[in-house]
Amino acid sequence: MNRPGLRPSFHFSAFRPALLAIFSGLLITLAFPKADLSFLAWIALIPLLTALEGQSPRNAFKLGLVCGSVAYAGLLYWVIIVMTEYGKLPLYAGIPLWLLLSGWLALFYGAAAWATALGERFGIKSALMLPLAWVAADYLRSFLLTGFPWTMLGHSQYRLLPLIQLSDITGVFGITALIVLANVVLYRIIRALAGAEIPYPAKSAVLLVLALTATLGYGFMRLNTPSPPSAPLNVALIQGNIDQSVKWSPAFRETTLDIYTNLSRQAAARIQPGLIVWPESAAPFFFQENSPASDRIRTLSRELNTHLLFGSPAMELRNNRPANLNSAFLLGPDGSERGRSDKVHLVPFGEYVPLARLLPFVNKLVHGIGDFAPGQEIKPLNAADTPLGVLVCYEAIFPELARAHVNSGSRVLVNITNDAWFGRSSAPYQHLSMAAFRAVETRTPLVRAANTGITSIIDQNGHIKGMTSLFREAVMVGEVRPGSSSSLYLKIGDLFAQGCLGLILLLAAAAGFRLKQTTQTTTNRNEKPDHQELP
Repeated sequence: MNRPGLRPSFHFSAFRPALLAIFSGLLITLAFPKADLSFLAWIALIPLLTALEGQSPRNAFKLGLVCGSVAYAGLLYWVIIVMTEYGKLPLYAGIPLWLLLSGWLALFYGAAAWATALGERFGIKSALMLPLAWVAADYLRSFLLTGFPWTMLGHSQYRLLPLIQLSDITGVFGITALIVLANVVLYRIIRALAGAEIPYPAKSAVLLVLALTATLGYGFMRLNTPSPPSAPLNVALIQGNIDQSVKWSPAFRETTLDIYTNLSRQAAARIQPGLIVWPESAAPFFFQENSPASDRIRTLSRELNTHLLFGSPAMELRNNRPANLNSAFLLGPDGSERGRSDKVHLVPFGEYVPLARLLPFVNKLVHGIGDFAPGQEIKPLNAADTPLGVLVCYEAIFPELARAHVNSGSRVLVNITNDAWFGRSSAPYQHLSMAAFRAVETRTPLVRAANTGITSIIDQNGHIKGMTSLFREAVMVGEVRPGSSSSLYLKIGDLFAQGCLGLILLLAAAAGFRLKQTTQTTTNRNEKPDHQELP
């Protein structure tokens, strides 16, 4: 009982697990761009693991949810900028949407924590369960509800080239599994050193060392393996820095073309480009229409005697109805159209409204956002005898799309994007970090032209050879060697992640069977009649 006049004591221990989960979420956020403290990813889960100790699966889910909510609220704060500044939503609507998206992604953290706690109850150690569960959860979120594989743990290591070479076998999921394993092993070692009875901490440490040694050994081998010879392609990437507020204004159209024309001429004066790339929607009109603006682009291609790839909306009839497409057009040195590539994975609520007929009120919330139809075919565009695979905007975060392009014959990946929506936030840097993995996974160089940045050239090992500054006109020129060596990932895709999911399901089935047997045994014992001798 509290003494009269004294306040009740504050029991810190009641809040300790939640505070530890919050701390893990903050560390995860700092591991990614812009902070780019990638080393934190290797210890970020230790506070969460401490919080999970002895927790029921239900409480573990809640703690994972807290950790994920904090992490994604920090990583995706730029959603508020997109929704309010460019989507024209009021702040009171933008903030709930940001929290809703963060909460949705946090569910997968919660699921991984829940599975780990459940596994512990059945004798499955966290050193096995958490890496499997984390990868399985990440794999599910890569495609559920159209998918959003943004800032998976492995993406934080994009600058550590020897490590990320493993991605040409496992995709980013293998890097994530290694990071989670390291966190669990370090946690077990810390607990053992603190005097806790942790079984086999030394064996866990040996397992981690072997995994890291094998991964880094493979990485250094790949980095030092010369690529098969191929004819280089000179590329010029143009960053027009067109303000989003005037980008689609017909009155600003000629100024936009003046900017891209002048920058392209500057690039041609520095290098004889085989390919000039303009960003997504650099031509903010229907290029298909025979307009003076379209003629200007054709004339420029002939003047510079080069292939020109640029973003522009397109239109085609589908079921006798017009469909708008977010597309890239390729012109030849003679100014003729050599092909078109349409964006196949659209941004929900950015380029179309999901379930628009069932949710008519959503149209009011996303006033001013365009309505596009997805492309129906993935095919290469041939420039200077080099097949190009075009990834429009955030298609670069989906490994299956890059893999499909390369498997269809593309030898250079081209990412055209307009990241002006993100402002000067961390999102353009996060976007670039994920694009680097597409190059490693497919062993194919990737060139990136962004309206306001970041424009870059990435070689097939994921090395970012150059980066432009944000919100400045810029020209980047360089030489890329088309990819000519295949990767195992191109053949098997996300088999590693699918295997992790399969193992989780098998373990869940085994646990369920074991629980059923235990329950049945207990029931039989309770129902067994007592046998007594009569006097």
